[in-house]
Amino acid sequence: MTAIGAYVIGDEILSGKRADKHLAHLIATLGARGLGLDYAHYVGDDRGRLTALLRDSFRRGDLAFSFGGIGATPDDHTRQAAAAALDVPLAEHPEAVAGIVARFGDAAYPHRVLMAHFPQGATIIPNPVNGVAAFSIRDHHFLPGFPQMAWPMLDWVLATRYPDLVREPPVERMVVVWDAGESQLLPLMTENVARFPRVKLFSLPSFSGDGGRRRLELGVRGAAADADEAFAHLRAGVAASGFPFEEGGQA
Repeated sequence: MTAIGAYVIGDEILSGKRADKHLAHLIATLGARGLGLDYAHYVGDDRGRLTALLRDSFRRGDLAFSFGGIGATPDDHTRQAAAAALDVPLAEHPEAVAGIVARFGDAAYPHRVLMAHFPQGATIIPNPVNGVAAFSIRDHHFLPGFPQMAWPMLDWVLATRYPDLVREPPVERMVVVWDAGESQLLPLMTENVARFPRVKLFSLPSFSGDGGRRRLELGVRGAAADADEAFAHLRAGVAASGFPFEEGGQA
């Protein structure tokens, strides 16, 4: 199964000057299709670091969405990093140039037109706000940092490139176990993971406000049929352990 990743780029995110909104939006957008992220990276304006990360995700054949750093100022490195990661040059994209010229006329030259220099072999992502295109290459989609531009462009990518990439939404099945430490249920968890590899097990310990009792949210997440089977095994094991528990609901 192809991994899905996200890159959110910019020193302003890491410094706290701006708060990221892209990750939550991407998670929600993918979730509406029954999809989820396998990883996410926040990356500063560091061309070398970004190049290394992109080289890895290109090599794996991931589906990835990147936000920010595709402008033409000296602190924008995404276009160059993507090209370096693929060992291809930047090349002027005629369609992207046409969109910039249509929007800005003679003022497109000499600087704005640099935003139409993409890794060789890239295709454009139309920008419905100002006509300055973004780009895609090898299932990596590089979008602007501005949400009002990036989010409709994300929708366009999914609708145009991946209309059939829809999965059954995952479900969660969970019990709340009282007075148990994780180590005491570790053999059960290990067996569950081995027997049901298509679901993900989660274990979230905490202490309740009522006398500091141990509280453990123990459950599985996955396709409904798989999750139901894995949960039945997990619940039976918890019941056999003798610890008090209650159904934790489902989502």
